[in-house]
Amino acid sequence: MCGRYASSRRPEDLVEEFEIEQSEVREQLAPDYNVAPTKEVYAVVSRPPSGEKERPAQRQLRVLTWGLVPSWAKDPAIGNRLINARVETASEKPAFRRAFASRRCLLPADGYYEWYTPDDPHADDDPGGGGPRAKPRKQPFFIHHPDGSTLAMAGLYEIWRDPTRGDDDPHRFRWTCTILTTQAEDDLGRIHDRMPLLVERDRYDAWLDPTLADREVLEGLLVPAAPGRLEAYPVSTQVNNVRNNGPELVEPLPPEEPAPGMVEP
Repeated sequence: MCGRYASSRRPEDLVEEFEIEQSEVREQLAPDYNVAPTKEVYAVVSRPPSGEKERPAQRQLRVLTWGLVPSWAKDPAIGNRLINARVETASEKPAFRRAFASRRCLLPADGYYEWYTPDDPHADDDPGGGGPRAKPRKQPFFIHHPDGSTLAMAGLYEIWRDPTRGDDDPHRFRWTCTILTTQAEDDLGRIHDRMPLLVERDRYDAWLDPTLADREVLEGLLVPAAPGRLEAYPVSTQVNNVRNNGPELVEPLPPEEPAPGMVEP
């Protein structure tokens, strides 16, 4: 899964990098090195201009809430559980299939975090017979492009109408999103068996195109990052607490603090 990531780019930088035609960002988000579910995040979508459905779709930068709320949901709290969508089943699951067909997005990230648990089959056994032994400490890793370039994570988004708000309430629509995940490639699979799907730049247009609904074509646009394409290194366990935030969270641990249980392949 992908449950935390870092996003520190300014909207004006994303507008340039993703060739945005219209920014719908009304209030800039602060740099966030510990993005967690239910937080607001930047997303790139392709939609007609607001109130002009007959116009061609344009690439837009918007602020969405992480945790997808399907349009048919009665309780928006369902979004707390829908932060990831498995690409193997997203086109079929009721919560995701409508979004997969026509509401796809890109979620820019500096990188994402995964937690490695040492593989110890006897972690819960106490050889002295004094009770269960402490479980191995999970070690967070930061996974990113070695050159520091932005990751374009594949996502889906939905627009949920809040029935408790009037037609003239500017907050009556809730825009939410989820991250598509896949089986991790070999190197990263040692850390966690799932990883977010990334979209290559030459496939942005096709992935974002709301008129493209062919499942096989869409799934063909999404391939795991090639082995060795991404870099992973251990970082401080400060990232475990969502209240901690700052660039120090993505700094690699010093050599004298090796990640527990990790061995070279």
